Amino acid sequence: MPSRFATINRNIRLDFTHRVFFTRDSFSPTNETLADILQPKRKGQPTKAIVYLDEGLLDCMPNLPQQIESYFRSREDRLDLVCAPKFSPGGEPAKNNFHYIEEIWNDLNEHAMCRHSYVIVIGGGAALDMVGFAAATAHRGLRLIRYPTTTLSQGDGGVGVKNGVNYFGKKNWVGTFAVPDAVVNDFSFLRGLPSNQKRAGFIEAVKVALIRDRSFFEQIEERVDELATFEMDAMEQVIRKSAALHLDHIATSGDPFEKGSARPLDFGHWVAHKLEQLSDFKIGHGDAVAIGLAVDLLYAVRIGLVKETTYKRIIKLIEKLGFSTYHHLLHEVDNKDQSLIVKGLDEFREHLGGELTVTLIQGIGEGVEVHAMDKMHIKSALDELRERHLALSSK
Repeated sequence: MPSRFATINRNIRLDFTHRVFFTRDSFSPTNETLADILQPKRKGQPTKAIVYLDEGLLDCMPNLPQQIESYFRSREDRLDLVCAPKFSPGGEPAKNNFHYIEEIWNDLNEHAMCRHSYVIVIGGGAALDMVGFAAATAHRGLRLIRYPTTTLSQGDGGVGVKNGVNYFGKKNWVGTFAVPDAVVNDFSFLRGLPSNQKRAGFIEAVKVALIRDRSFFEQIEERVDELATFEMDAMEQVIRKSAALHLDHIATSGDPFEKGSARPLDFGHWVAHKLEQLSDFKIGHGDAVAIGLAVDLLYAVRIGLVKETTYKRIIKLIEKLGFSTYHHLLHEVDNKDQSLIVKGLDEFREHLGGELTVTLIQGIGEGVEVHAMDKMHIKSALDELRERHLALSSK
């Protein structure tokens, strides 16, 4: 008898349309953006939807739940809001508690939501991640509409195709790849944000400009003073371009679900993820990425990829936008006096699937991948950033 039988191979091609809408005042009576997305699939049968709100939105938009209910009520012949909007905790620490996922699953089960139903999540990146994961795993995937409400999520994470929650103390250890049915970037949500959340998305714009688009980097430089004072026109321009570049990468990279080891959009992120973890997620993602970029840029100078003048130009922009480029946790060590940040490089390798691939730059707008990093050069970069920070603090 043969020990091996014939193998059947078939290519399965999947075609997704990823839609990102830009608007203002989504739930005003005359705005049809959401209603158009939720067009009933069957004649005479309203589209079922459930809405989750990042509870932090209530501080600046206390009437939002009533506005949403009124929006659906005025279109009840087409749209069926199965219950009053639910509230979801926001912020990265919420992703550490799997209980919140189970609560969402209970809601979806209780209201008999099916694969033709819609889950709508309105909030920052953490809320989008958490509700998105619950939606992607219920019935193997309900239709998801994201309303990112921060600059960070509107220009980066909210337009992506990933979701996830933290597990084993590791960021996004559990998660899926799932293309949302639509993303709606409503700029009106940005008006009431605190300064740190308005600023956070700028660093992801700088990141994607550094690895993909020199002219975009120069546009950010030209408008840095307007961005630093949160002029809405400048903010909207940067968010639109950042979202477009992130979406272009997902659509054209040939690896939207990251089956390979490369993470071209994760420039500065191996440090950022570890720094968030070490701070128990008290350091926000934008602030962590700013520091991560500083580390990787200085490392790139050390190995001859980037000129010192280019490094200084980029750091100047990052700091003019209001970011710090150092935190004392960069020098945390374990009980064997080993750098915990450097340990994050091994965790990043594991996350990638075993082969280390780190995105650096060799010039503005020119991303490049490396498959090894010299730990002595990393530590030297960390030391220089500390010395620079201390010198600036003493002035």
